[in-house]
Amino acid sequence: MHQGSCHCGAVRLTLPATPEVATDCNCSLCRRIGGPWVYFKFGTVKIEGHPEATAGYVWGDRTLRTIHCRTCGCVTHWEPLEPTSDGRHGVNLGNFDPALIASVRVRRFDGADTWKFIDE
Repeated sequence: MHQGSCHCGAVRLTLPATPEVATDCNCSLCRRIGGPWVYFKFGTVKIEGHPEATAGYVWGDRTLRTIHCRTCGCVTHWEPLEPTSDGRHGVNLGNFDPALIASVRVRRFDGADTWKFIDE
């Protein structure tokens, strides 16, 4: 089990498995937030402190809500506005132990222009 949290600890996340691959996206939001992002089936990431300690931001095509801690401002994850059976969470791996981050292959994704991975 991998546990992480925002800076102040008000929002805590537990991953259901060890991620193998993460995504570093350069879209207008992700390049400001950082990351990298890992993805899990919606509902499988244990999130404590959400929604009471969090706030959300919705933009663009209005399908996702990016979640951050109300106290320290750290972005913890994103979630679909309308979850489906095949929906997923995006979890900001920056909230976890640096050793976990170092163990994961990070792929670069061009979310700003081509919507393709640019490290192939």
